[in-house]
Amino acid sequence: MSDIVFVTGGTGFLGRHLVPMLCRAGYRVRVLTRKPDANPWRAGCPNVEVLAGDVLDPDSLRRGMAGSRFVVHAGGLFRFWGNEADFDRTNVGGTENMLVASSGADVERFIHISTVALIGHPDPNRIVDETHPAQPADAYQRSKLRAELAVRQRVDAGMPVIILRPGAYYGPLGQYAFNRLFFRDPMRGIIMQVNRGRYVTFPAYISGVAGAILQSFTRGRLGEIYNICDDSLTHREAFDIICREGNLRFPRLTIPGWMGVAASRGLEAIAAVTKQEPFWPLNLKSYVYNYWRVSNEKARVELGFVPTDFREGARRTLAWYRDGQPEDIPETECR
Repeated sequence: MSDIVFVTGGTGFLGRHLVPMLCRAGYRVRVLTRKPDANPWRAGCPNVEVLAGDVLDPDSLRRGMAGSRFVVHAGGLFRFWGNEADFDRTNVGGTENMLVASSGADVERFIHISTVALIGHPDPNRIVDETHPAQPADAYQRSKLRAELAVRQRVDAGMPVIILRPGAYYGPLGQYAFNRLFFRDPMRGIIMQVNRGRYVTFPAYISGVAGAILQSFTRGRLGEIYNICDDSLTHREAFDIICREGNLRFPRLTIPGWMGVAASRGLEAIAAVTKQEPFWPLNLKSYVYNYWRVSNEKARVELGFVPTDFREGARRTLAWYRDGQPEDIPETECR
């Protein structure tokens, strides 16, 4: 059996941390990308083979899987704003193409990267474990649920699949979502606490997610779902830590929930004309205005997942921003 890992999404936020980690663990990595020449960082990774292709191109998927021992499907489209057809094309159609291609390949494990966010509206009186019912709140979440359901059908047919549901990615190299709302904006003096910061968020330090993928190659039960999330904390707790660790002394703007929604509606109206994602899309409501008390117990016990303490993750992320957001960091070294 070869030690080749075929990775989709290998040039994205998660992939930039995962691929070097796989190399350091002794694997050869085959990365699928639409723009091979746009990723100069790969020059420092001698065990990485870059394959031109796309999850919408079945031929490139079959080439990528040929001779691979493990498959990590981390490729997908994530935004807080966009066309539902675009999310479905990439997240659902791309996943279905991956499943078809893998049916003709002798892979040991197929690791599908889903998301805790597909729960959509978590019950405020319940811990979000892997059995919590999903009620997707936006086009992205709906597409990820449909993709996951397609994967689960293959599980019933005996395909060696493990589904990982990470929380909200953050860490060095990140520019969007959690990184922007909790790090980049506060460092610019924009700290907005909705309803006094009482809502609960579900961070996942990016290197920890990559580590969980590596652990899933040899641990965990086939056909199972695992939440890959650090310990949840309120928005106020998160801002307290970030402001203390970053020595940020800007005032916090506390706004009622209804005002945030009204502002988002106004920004969405402008975006309909400009065709540019608004600063606060309305879809943020599901992620920000909820109590995401996510359990990581199953992943800790069965995968050996070790959550990253938010203080440590915040220190590393703040340091990366203050160092000028370098592309080359210890986490991305391949040797």
